Amino acid sequence: MVVDDSVVIRSLVTHALEQDPLLQVVGTASNGAIALKRIPQLNPDVITLDIEMPEMDGLETLRHVHRDYPSTRVVMFSTLTERGVAVTLEALSLGADDYVTKASNEGSMERSLERLRGELVPKIRQFFRIGGSEKKEAHLPAPTDHGTSTLASRLSGAQAPASLLRPPPKLKMRPRAVLIGVSTGGPNALSAILPSLPAHFPLPVLLVQHMPPLFTRLLSERLNASCRLPVAEATQGELVGPGKILIAPGDFHMKLVPGGDGVRICLDQAPPLNSCRPAVDALFSSAGEAYAGSVIAVVLTGMGQDGLRGAEILKARGAYILAQDQETSVVWGMPGAIASAGLADRILPLDQVIPEILSAAGLA
Repeated sequence: MVVDDSVVIRSLVTHALEQDPLLQVVGTASNGAIALKRIPQLNPDVITLDIEMPEMDGLETLRHVHRDYPSTRVVMFSTLTERGVAVTLEALSLGADDYVTKASNEGSMERSLERLRGELVPKIRQFFRIGGSEKKEAHLPAPTDHGTSTLASRLSGAQAPASLLRPPPKLKMRPRAVLIGVSTGGPNALSAILPSLPAHFPLPVLLVQHMPPLFTRLLSERLNASCRLPVAEATQGELVGPGKILIAPGDFHMKLVPGGDGVRICLDQAPPLNSCRPAVDALFSSAGEAYAGSVIAVVLTGMGQDGLRGAEILKARGAYILAQDQETSVVWGMPGAIASAGLADRILPLDQVIPEILSAAGLA
């Protein structure tokens, strides 16, 4: 169901979605109050939800949907403004599953449709297992109810082989940095675990979250307010020091470059990797050289397989690699790729990731 106060946007989104043979738009609504009345009649699997609407806005609608229809997935439509981004991050914390941004000037209707097909359709598909090949007769099974702690009913991918759950090997070298890669579900996952890092944590934490500009800055500000370690967007040429968390800024790859005075940040706008910029692969691959593999690399919830190639490089140099497990991931694409490739030393529930990092760093 498409919920937006603009008739043009409702029409555009409907047209873009219905060009995909696996998706059907069962209805639309011009505000949240109307949407809530129609949900019991239409039983949508997914709702696209605008933020700014009359009578009942997106956040209030989201609260009702999350409470009354917990199995319904919600994708927010966000504007690239300070307020729009801040409200979107708030929506994610309230239970929205993902978001897409509204571009102010697409130039043409066809370009707008192309962008929606390229961004919105994959974000809807990521929440479902698709039976068989992606042909017209394939279908999206309706998601089942899930509690706030168990999300396995709506996750993609297969469970990790039992052999990957073996006890971890001894670390070959003392870690010098922690690297984290995350995408869909990332803001909530990061908010849940990073405040657990102690103020005396001795290693730098370098983080790639798939987000556009402005989103990464506001995310870093939100995390900085809740963490005992300082959190900020990384800057060009910045010296990587212990006890701080640096986030790759939107639309820039964050790479690590060794030098005489230590490791420094290099930001660039090289072509996207895995359709992402920033990309986890860019950070992981550069860390293999900068730290000679003496890192703890963590891959959390996210769509796709960004980080896989970088993890292969790190693993070959002796890095210690952790992957979030399927049950606690919103989408088990990125960590699932690491697990399936046999690169994960440990596959862990989200709440065990920080304890494992502290243990590997010699603090527990």
